[in-house]
Amino acid sequence: MASLNVLLLPEPGSGHLMSLIEAGKRLLGHGAGGGDGLGREFTVTVLVVRPPTPESAAEVGAHVRRVAESGIAGVRFHHLPAVEPPADCAGNLQEFKSRYLELHRPHVEAAARELGAAALVVDFFATAVLDVARGLAVPAYVYFTSTAALLALTLRLPALAETVAADFETFEGTVDVPGLPPVPAASVPGFLGRKDSPNFTWFVYHGRRFMDADGIVVNTVAELEPGLLAAIAGGRCVPGRPAPPLYPIGPVLNLGAGGGASGDEACVRWLDAQPRASVVFLCFGSLGWFDAAKAREAAAGLERSGHRFLWALRGPPAAGSRHPSDADLDELLPAGFLERTRGRGLVWPRWAPQKAVLAHPAVGGFVTHCGWNSTMESLWHGVPLAPWPLYAEQHLNAFELVAVVGVAVAMEVDRRRDNFVEAAELERAVRALMGGGEEGRKAREKAHEMKAACRKAVEERGSSYAALERLRHAIRKGANTATAHFKAPQPLI
Repeated sequence: MASLNVLLLPEPGSGHLMSLIEAGKRLLGHGAGGGDGLGREFTVTVLVVRPPTPESAAEVGAHVRRVAESGIAGVRFHHLPAVEPPADCAGNLQEFKSRYLELHRPHVEAAARELGAAALVVDFFATAVLDVARGLAVPAYVYFTSTAALLALTLRLPALAETVAADFETFEGTVDVPGLPPVPAASVPGFLGRKDSPNFTWFVYHGRRFMDADGIVVNTVAELEPGLLAAIAGGRCVPGRPAPPLYPIGPVLNLGAGGGASGDEACVRWLDAQPRASVVFLCFGSLGWFDAAKAREAAAGLERSGHRFLWALRGPPAAGSRHPSDADLDELLPAGFLERTRGRGLVWPRWAPQKAVLAHPAVGGFVTHCGWNSTMESLWHGVPLAPWPLYAEQHLNAFELVAVVGVAVAMEVDRRRDNFVEAAELERAVRALMGGGEEGRKAREKAHEMKAACRKAVEERGSSYAALERLRHAIRKGANTATAHFKAPQPLI
């Protein structure tokens, strides 16, 4: 019997692309908890959208080649024809991503017909493409790369747009998100700050369209966000309408070495000489960088904390790029800082092998931007966090990790000053995270508990394993009842 071909449509950013590919591997039975051969009745075909810039195209192309050359059975790639990116988004990134993916709708439909789609799984920025699946009578699922908290907020957003009179960036109250305690308006993602922003308009649209999907696949763990998942499943986010079935299959992580994350890196070898759980790691994602003012303030806080540290410090992007540059330490750091902290601290001025660092027994805490992939990597290894959010939904993530999950110590970040952290505040947070006080002890205990929960979830009979089984069953059922008829998928190169 021919296998069922599930088409995956990721947003072309590397974080979204890699996460959806890993989710596809889970569907096939590869990856954490999936080495038993389950899912061989499926194939997955990744619909590759050409990234809009040469820099991002090179990064995405390299990752696609690595996966294609790895020989994973059942994973294919189909490159969609190029479209002209929208030119009038004026820096509104969420609008740009949504409109860019919408422009690919006819190419997705053609691919679905050509490749014999049994189901379509789209990135949450691509909800405009759900109509393709409806027209072809195949089931359609949204893949949500972030937290159940952001999912609940997005589902709730159409109602909030009507009930909260002010813009979130000027609103001084709290926001009602089912499954969360009252959320300070300052923790709402910045791209939702103004109602007249196209970003806000698009997220209201996505919140409505999520309800049209046959299911929502979420990169989270049932034990990590139980209240939120229950609130969404119970229909509390959209008055009068039950949510589509939820499939929390996380943590969706590629924990292989890959991408240069080698134990041979000098920063990892430096960790080998440090005592167990003695080092605080500072790293801020693929887009996080510091100017001299932030870097010097952070350096002062680290120096005064007295704790060992490994700091992945990146400098401003080069002209025309969004990605940080390798840091010029003489320009960014205070005079004499490296000499004064020699032996107990290491500043790493380029890309750092984050997965290898978080897995190292010398690391006892993580000062992080709270990107969801980074957060899940930290919890997989049981490392507690101190949130320093910078962009996207990271302020909401930080609120949840401190106030709900309990795996992080709070740190005051001034959004009005471009997410600036005072030296004294970083010093306090590092001491709380790494020291013997109650706040750090509770965060460490909870992080250890979440490590066990994440690992158990992907094992046989775990919660994420069971969610994958439900998803496979739903795809089978949808394929059996589809009215459209396609030719069998052809091998792709």
